[in-house]
Amino acid sequence: MIELPPFVIFYGAAIMVALLPHRLGQVILLATPLAGGLVLLGMTADAALQWNIMNLVLEPLRVDRLSLLFGYLFHIAAFLGVVFSLHLRDRLQSSASLLYAGSALGAVFAGDLLTLFFFWEILALTSAFLIFARKTERARRAGIRYLFIQVVSGGLLLAGTLMLYRESGSLAFNHIGLGTFASGLIFLAFGIKCAFPLLHNWLTDAYPEATVTGTVFLSAFTTKVAVYALARGFAGTEALVYIGAVMTCFPIFYAVIENDLRRVLAYSMINQIGFMVVGVGLGTALAVNGAIAHAFNEVIFKGLLMMSMGAVLYRTGKMNGSDLGGLYKSMPITTTLCIVGAASISAFPLFSGFVSKSMVMVAVLDEGHPVVWLALLFASAGVFHHAGIKIPFFAFFAHDSGIRTPEPPLNMLIAMSIAAILCVFIGSYPWLLYSLLPFEVNYVPFDRSHVLAQFQLLVFSAAAFAWLKISGIYPPELHATNIDVEWFYRRLAPRAVQRVGRLVSSTGDAAARALRGGNKALMRSVFRHYGPEGTLARTWPTGSMVLWVAVLLAASLVLYYL
Repeated sequence: MIELPPFVIFYGAAIMVALLPHRLGQVILLATPLAGGLVLLGMTADAALQWNIMNLVLEPLRVDRLSLLFGYLFHIAAFLGVVFSLHLRDRLQSSASLLYAGSALGAVFAGDLLTLFFFWEILALTSAFLIFARKTERARRAGIRYLFIQVVSGGLLLAGTLMLYRESGSLAFNHIGLGTFASGLIFLAFGIKCAFPLLHNWLTDAYPEATVTGTVFLSAFTTKVAVYALARGFAGTEALVYIGAVMTCFPIFYAVIENDLRRVLAYSMINQIGFMVVGVGLGTALAVNGAIAHAFNEVIFKGLLMMSMGAVLYRTGKMNGSDLGGLYKSMPITTTLCIVGAASISAFPLFSGFVSKSMVMVAVLDEGHPVVWLALLFASAGVFHHAGIKIPFFAFFAHDSGIRTPEPPLNMLIAMSIAAILCVFIGSYPWLLYSLLPFEVNYVPFDRSHVLAQFQLLVFSAAAFAWLKISGIYPPELHATNIDVEWFYRRLAPRAVQRVGRLVSSTGDAAARALRGGNKALMRSVFRHYGPEGTLARTWPTGSMVLWVAVLLAASLVLYYL
C-alpha cells in the first residue's frame, strides 16, 4: 500500500479551489479536511515514506503517536476554520488557508530536517496572505514584519540543519537536544515560531491585523507546529522549563491593559503556549502528555474565542473593548459560545482546559520545581482574569454601546458550536484524548484536591477582577497601540536609521561643499598660470629664451659627465 502524505490532499484541493467556480470550491473546501482525516485514520503508527535524492535520505512521511495526534488536531482545526469561512467569496484566502493547513501537516509528518524546513517556509509564506488579505495599511505593515521574522526563523533552521548534517551525516528529525552551535540555531528557530520571550512580538503584532477568518487559522497552526518541533527535538531540555514559566506570566500584564480584544487573545495564546513549553522542558511522560494534550485543547478553545471575536468584528466592524458592550442583547448565541471558550481557557472543571493544564502543573510539582509551580498558578489566575472574564465582559456585558446587530452567518455559528461541543466533551470525558497521547496516561484529573484548588483559584481571581473594577483601579480601555519588545524595531530602529541618514546627509553636504570649494581654488590656480594672462601665456623676449636654453644645456652636460 502506498502511503499518501496528508499535505498532498490539501495542496491539491488548494489548486482546485483557486481554479473552480465558487460553489464547487466550497464543496472542495469542506471535503478536504474530511477526506484527509479519513486517510489519516487509515494510517498505522509506524507508516513511513522515504525518498533518496542525490544521496540525501528525505522522509516526507513519518507516522508515530506524536505526529498522528497533531495530524488529527490539524484536521479538526482546518475543518472548523473552513466551516467558519464558508461565507467568503475570496479564492485567495480560501486557497491560502488550505495551503497553510497542508504545510502544517507536512511539517508534523516530516521525518527529516530538510523536509521540515521546506514546510516551515511554506507555512510562513501562506500564512502571510491571511494577514495581507485584510487590505489595510496596518495589516500590510504587520504582514511585512511578520514575514520577515518568519523567514529569519527559516534561515536559522536551514543553517542549523546543514551544520548538523555536516557533523552527523544524517538529516533525520529525532531528538536533537542542546549542546552544539548547530542545535542552538535550530532551537532558536523553533523558539521564534513558538513565541519565546523577546521573540514573541510577531504574534501580537500580526494576528490581530489578519482577516476575520484568517486569525482563526493562524491561531491553530504556526505556534503548534513549533510546540510539536520542540517536543520532537528538545524534550527534557531544562531551559524550556524556565522559558515556559516566563511565557506564562509576562503576557498577563500586557493583556490587562490591551484594548483590542483579539490582541488580548494573542497575548493569552503566548500564556497558554508557556504551559506547553514547560511540559516539554520537563520531559517526563506525564509532562509531555500534558503539554501535547493542552496543545490539542488550546487549538479548539482558542479557536472558539477567536471565532467569537471574529463574529463580533464581522457584524460590528469594531474590536476595541471600549467600543463594544451590550451585545448579549442582540447576539445571545455568540455570547454563550464565547463564555464556553472562556470557561475552557480558564480551566473550569468539566471544560477542556482543566483536564490538560492540571497535568502540567502536577508534573512540575513531581519534578521538584515549586517556584515554577507558583508562576504557573499565578498565570492560571491571570488567564482567567484577562481571557476568561475580560473577553466576554467587555465584548458583551461591560456597558451598553447601543450596537444592535444580528447573529453572524449560520456557518459561523455552526463552527463555533462544534468547537464548544468539543470543549465540553473533552472536559467531561478526557479519556479519549488521553488514549491518543504519546505515552500511557495514569492521571486522574477529577481528583477532589484538583477540583477544589481550581475552584478556589477561579473564585479569588473573579473577586480580584470585581474589586479592581468597582474600586476604579482596573486599567481603562484606551485607544492606543501597546508595544513591548517590538519598540526596538518599530520605534528605536526607524529613529536610529533616520538619525544616521541625517548624519550621512549632513556629512555628504559638507564634503560636497568642501569639494566644490577645492575645485574653484584649483580652477583659479590653473587660470592664473594657463589663462590668457597667465604666466605661461606671456610673451617672452628672445634674449631671455636663449639664456634659458643655454642654462638647460649646461645643466644637461653637467649631469651627463657626472
